[in-house]
Amino acid sequence: MGPTLRAARALVLLAGFYLLSLVLLAALGALDWAAFTWTPGSVAVKLFVLSVVLAIPIVRGVFMLRTPKDDGPTGLPVTDTQEPRLWAAVRDIAQQVGTRAPDEIVLNGDVNAAVSEDTRFLGLVGGRRRLHLGLPLMAGLSEAQLRSVLAHEMGHYGNSDTRLSAITARGRIQVVRTIAHFQERAGRTVAKEQARQEKKAAKAVAKGKKAKEIDTGGAGLSYRAMAAVYTAYAKFYIRATLSGARREELAADVAAARIAGRDATASALRELPALDAAHGFYMNAYATLGVEAGMLPPPGQVFGGVRHLLAARKDELDEMRGSLPSEPSSPYDSHPPIAERVARIEALPDDGRASESVEPSLGLLADAERTLTAVEESVLTPEALRLRRVDWPELVHESMTVYAEQSARGFSAVVGEVTGSDGSLTAALDAIDSGALWQIADRLPKSDEARTATGRAAREFARPRLRAGLLQLAGGELVRQGRARWQLSWTDSATLKLPEGYEETLPAALDAAVEDVPDTEPLRKLLTA
Repeated sequence: MGPTLRAARALVLLAGFYLLSLVLLAALGALDWAAFTWTPGSVAVKLFVLSVVLAIPIVRGVFMLRTPKDDGPTGLPVTDTQEPRLWAAVRDIAQQVGTRAPDEIVLNGDVNAAVSEDTRFLGLVGGRRRLHLGLPLMAGLSEAQLRSVLAHEMGHYGNSDTRLSAITARGRIQVVRTIAHFQERAGRTVAKEQARQEKKAAKAVAKGKKAKEIDTGGAGLSYRAMAAVYTAYAKFYIRATLSGARREELAADVAAARIAGRDATASALRELPALDAAHGFYMNAYATLGVEAGMLPPPGQVFGGVRHLLAARKDELDEMRGSLPSEPSSPYDSHPPIAERVARIEALPDDGRASESVEPSLGLLADAERTLTAVEESVLTPEALRLRRVDWPELVHESMTVYAEQSARGFSAVVGEVTGSDGSLTAALDAIDSGALWQIADRLPKSDEARTATGRAAREFARPRLRAGLLQLAGGELVRQGRARWQLSWTDSATLKLPEGYEETLPAALDAAVEDVPDTEPLRKLLTA
């Protein structure tokens, strides 16, 4: 389907929203006319008020024509003077695609590349073009793979996708706005009805009467019914545009293969899900590990540190590259499944370009470390930028120390309740020596099965929890003494590095402390050695 037909379809779908609204307004008007013609005056007035109330969200949806104002690009705009190699690559690819290059390149912290265009007259007239490029994406792609991704995005420009998306977006926004208006009014009506019934029930109870059960099922019914009509059209609208959006993605893939090569394009597509998953894991487990403790990695490492993870977990990433999603992420995903896209590209004839550059695409930047730091300053919130910057080993140690202390508070609180102490390790060991071990166990969280157990069975259920609590306190004490330290690992979770020989002796000492006849001496000796 060419740009003209796609534009016509988008306009028809947009017009359908207004037609639906006019039909509903006409139906409400007809209802008012029929009410005033054939019903008593009081009923007619009530119906008229109801129709006006229902018409307001429709009119608001129809006449709120302006799309939400763009707050501007989130990220770091770079000029061709600042990043000459990157700009040269983008312009060269745009020329090969046969389209106008973007007017602006914005670097951000996403695992993504995207293009946009500030169009006019519902997208019928083009405008300023912008390329959004994520540094974590560049961190995981070679130059050849990045050229494929850029060629894909330039293909959207060449196919007029960015211009026509404005029409589609307008219709989607209008429908969603109207649904939101009705849902908001339905929610307010339900809240008012619930408050009214609760007040009535309170009065009944005060008079010694039985209060009726609160039932708001009928409140806001007319609003929900109107919202359902627009919701049905919204689903139709999205599904009607999905097939076209997916064809646009496949066409852009073909453009990428033509410009950057079949193998580079296929490998880039295989890389995207693995890189996205790795980056998400990195941000949760590494980059933001110290936020609650008031720390961030060194400058440039919030987004750039993912390179350590990618280098350390090559085997895991290779497995992910070989196991591609064969289904869309959702029924409304505008992209075809990655497996389908890769299969289409790999089915193309060999173009003899398998030996393209495998240099990291961050090499296209004049100074990658400086740029990574500058993007952090542009993207992170002021609160995040005020956090203390700490090298990776210290970040992991300090953060895990804080989290381990937080985790131990539950067991420490139980020890404090039983002994009337500060809940420290010393207090726990003294309590065990005084025979309070099973009193502590009784206050710990239990499973349903553990609650019903008695005698030796109950002790066996409690023993692992007691041991785990003592291990938390013992680990914290060794850290405070400076004899244990949390270790950074890019291939596994952070681990507590114990003094030499403690890997064998500490477990045995913990076991001895929670036996039926407990012995705390081995654990005391280890902690005072």
